[in-house]
Amino acid sequence: MAEELSNAAADAATSDSPSGESASGGQYVVIARRYRPQTFDELIGQGHVSRAMAGAIESSRVGHAYLFTGARGVGKTSSARILAKALNCINGPTTTPCNKCEICQDISAGSDVDVLEIDGASNRGVDEIRQLRQNVAVRPSRARFKIYIIDEVHMLTREAFNALLKTLEEPPEHVKFIFCTTEPEKVPITIHSRCQRFDFAGIATAAIVDRLASICETEGIQAERSALEIIARRAAGSMRDGQSLLEQVLSCCGKELTSEQLHRLLGTASGKRFEQLVSHLVERDAAGALTELDAAVAEGADVGQMLEQLLGYFRDVMAAGVGCPTTAYLHATSGDEPRVKAAAEQLGVETVLAIMQIVDHTLARLRLSTHARTLVEIAAVRICNLENLEDLSTLVAAVRSGAVATAPTTSSAPGQRLPPPARSYTSRGPAPAAEQKKNNLADASVGAAPSHDAAETTSDSPPDSSSTSPDAPAAAAEPIELTSDNAASLWQNALDGLSDLVADQAALADGVTLAGPRRLLVRFPRKYNSCKLFCERPEQAATLVRRLAEVVGGVVQLEFAVDEANSEPTSVPPPMSARARTAERAQDPFVRRAMELFGASSIRVDEPSS
Repeated sequence: MAEELSNAAADAATSDSPSGESASGGQYVVIARRYRPQTFDELIGQGHVSRAMAGAIESSRVGHAYLFTGARGVGKTSSARILAKALNCINGPTTTPCNKCEICQDISAGSDVDVLEIDGASNRGVDEIRQLRQNVAVRPSRARFKIYIIDEVHMLTREAFNALLKTLEEPPEHVKFIFCTTEPEKVPITIHSRCQRFDFAGIATAAIVDRLASICETEGIQAERSALEIIARRAAGSMRDGQSLLEQVLSCCGKELTSEQLHRLLGTASGKRFEQLVSHLVERDAAGALTELDAAVAEGADVGQMLEQLLGYFRDVMAAGVGCPTTAYLHATSGDEPRVKAAAEQLGVETVLAIMQIVDHTLARLRLSTHARTLVEIAAVRICNLENLEDLSTLVAAVRSGAVATAPTTSSAPGQRLPPPARSYTSRGPAPAAEQKKNNLADASVGAAPSHDAAETTSDSPPDSSSTSPDAPAAAAEPIELTSDNAASLWQNALDGLSDLVADQAALADGVTLAGPRRLLVRFPRKYNSCKLFCERPEQAATLVRRLAEVVGGVVQLEFAVDEANSEPTSVPPPMSARARTAERAQDPFVRRAMELFGASSIRVDEPSS
């Protein structure tokens, strides 16, 4: 019975009957088997393999072992059968097997006694390979070569591979091996080195569309080109997947195949609905996007499939944004190309990348959540609320190119330790009240009193960078030129207008010099390094800069450094008792101010960790 079914399938595979029924038993054969390539010329998308195999046969350089690798449904097993027919055809070896002799038909049906197809997943043990080694010595019964086709060869065990090595390296002259696998990295290198490897590429979408159109014409089906493009994109380079999906669609759609029918069957949004959804996302219309999502779900669309559509669509928008031609589009149809280009121009590459990250992250979360629709709606709203990231990247590039202040270089003798780098600050305008409250709380957590000028402090920019902002503090009526002669006096005038801890700490500086145009260098003795660190804090430095701007009448940059030259020589202090250290630390202005603020008393001293 099995032999009758195999013969019926073979007859159907070589028949042009649109019905797909064999003449013997009326058994239906699916499209993927009925339209399987039977010669090298019919192999689609693998021209490099066809040419190599044909050249080897014509020059009598056929190897004893081949390794065919590639994704599913790209023609690996079909190529192995074609090669077997080319070698064993009664007219061969030939590059064009006749497909009419008994040997060719049996190989096409998979029932030839000399061409053995073995499933590596179910025959993966060492015992099966030992049996194969024993049968290798037996000559073919009627053909030229005994050919072993092992599919999914990577499923063999390590022991099975080891048992095959010697036979694979020096097989009898009448034996050929053809291995097929989708995961070549799992095949041992010792097997690779004994085989000629051919990598099968994914089949282009256009080639799949043309083949599906030919099949529909043969089957008498009226199919829209756009519908076949959807099937081909869904196949993702696999001809067999495309043919299987076409089989499924034809069983539901009858003799006419439209894109609308296909969308309903696949659970994807229809072309018009999806176009409107993308339009709302590009226009940042969150309400419209949610409305279109609701309408698509009501029509039977699956939210996960819609996200897949969005990811593919914005992939093409990204390709258009970086300047790729329309031939590089993988998901957009010919009618979508103008809209893809318009979206790329309106959004920009950075925004498109952010959108794709949101969609990809949501797809990953869908696998772990039962609230799929809510997650998709969240993603849509997030996309609509994205800022224009192209403008942001341009602004960042401009800031980096000209707004970073550099500290003056200092030369030192060999072995001399350089002082810590100076840091510069400029005023950037008032910060929001909520941020200032956060800064004041941070001050209190470390024992610092909140400054009276906290409402005028700046945003928390990095302390080692400086920039000029258009919202600088209001200038004085007559700006004062900053020189080395008046630098110290202007600094003192600025401190006189301040109060609380920031003024007390800044007053301990032992020198203020002009470091450059509109830039002051404030030096602290080494023993007051903690005061320097306090003044370097963004909120305190911003207060000083703003006060200086009010005195001078313009933006002034500040740099803080430890004055190594005037510091007292360091010496190892004599050991002190815990009570003496506590009393000494209590006299520090910072600690004293904290004690006054919180009504605290000094109990113990914890030395800093660094």
